[in-house]
Amino acid sequence: MNRKTVALAFAGASLIAITAAQAAEVTVWCWDPNFNVAIMKEAGEVYAKTHPDFKLNVVDFAKADIERKLQTGLASGVADGMPDIVLIEDYGAQKFLQSFPDSFAPLSDKVDYSGFAPYKVALATLDDKVYSMPFDSGVTGFYYRKDLLSQAGFQPADLQDLTWDKYIEIAKVVEEKTGKKMLAYDPNDAGLTRIIMQSAGGWYFDKDGNLSIEGNVALKAALEVIQKIQTANIFRPAAGWADWVGAFTGGEVASVTTGVWITGTVKSQPEQSGNWGIAPIPKLTIEGATHYSNLGGSSWYVLAGSAAKDEAIDFLNEVYAKDVNFYQKILVDRGAVGSLLAARDGEAYKSTDPFFSNEPIWQTFSDWLSKVPSVNYGTFTNEVDSVVAAHQPELAKGGSVDDVLKAIDEQAQTLVQ
Repeated sequence: MNRKTVALAFAGASLIAITAAQAAEVTVWCWDPNFNVAIMKEAGEVYAKTHPDFKLNVVDFAKADIERKLQTGLASGVADGMPDIVLIEDYGAQKFLQSFPDSFAPLSDKVDYSGFAPYKVALATLDDKVYSMPFDSGVTGFYYRKDLLSQAGFQPADLQDLTWDKYIEIAKVVEEKTGKKMLAYDPNDAGLTRIIMQSAGGWYFDKDGNLSIEGNVALKAALEVIQKIQTANIFRPAAGWADWVGAFTGGEVASVTTGVWITGTVKSQPEQSGNWGIAPIPKLTIEGATHYSNLGGSSWYVLAGSAAKDEAIDFLNEVYAKDVNFYQKILVDRGAVGSLLAARDGEAYKSTDPFFSNEPIWQTFSDWLSKVPSVNYGTFTNEVDSVVAAHQPELAKGGSVDDVLKAIDEQAQTLVQ
């Protein structure tokens, strides 16, 4: 075989290899067919318009199943059967990153993270490297029934700069004037505690990821608010998710403070159109307190051992880090508020919503998104959160918050060893 033949053969083989690489199928694991799965499929269609050989396989599992399968696969060190991209809830990100070093591809050199909400970037950062493609936000808001608050003598302007103490005062008036409780609350769920705590830049762990319970000013202040809510009896007890949702969609309570992802549920009752407004969440009265927080949210991760790693990263970068139009579509179609700050300049974000009296609620939420304090979720957020939730009912007895914090700390210490 002469040199020319060898060169042609080498070129042909290279072309075949390149084509094969381009045609590699990217497999994604995620949960929720009406939200994450549908959005990822939409992203694949967007990318395929300029990459016609691109193939995307989106596999729908329950979140708990993904976490179990991912942990088992990474622990075994066997790449077969593992995805190229996986969705991980933000609360669990550091546990995976720290428990399985070198298992996820760092994206810092590929992605311009200056365009994303800072708190979303921080939670996926380890040793100065960022590992996630930030996805949906759980930026929080105070959703309130304008008609009920008006009956009690309060207008939207009165609700824009609340403290939690003022919120509780208003709640008492609302019940007196309308017979409605201010909120539905499940004492066995610590979601509201997390919202309040993060709004002041605190978490169950300090900036270095060490357990921080006793001496945690933000956590103590949050639990003091929870105690006041319980002892003032301004809430309608809720037992689980469905009961909690039914309380505000059924008109039994005057407000709900939670993540932006609840918007579609609030709007599920068309007869209530025009009766709802949004305001910043109430704030604490401690140093560092803000009106901005987060509840939930997830991000995409690329496995370092993926055979399609480069293509997976390019796909995520081209769509989730750059395509503003994509974010308009998933906002309109799925109610998804992404973490890319440039998305708020799009038409969908600027649009007004008749349900909320033609307020530009998406623009408002995206503005709040950029102000959410960054915290370190640590490696055991879910475990410590379950301890906090278990001790919250004790607060209703009016005892010492310090004693509750001490009990939480003692139990949490045994979980993070």
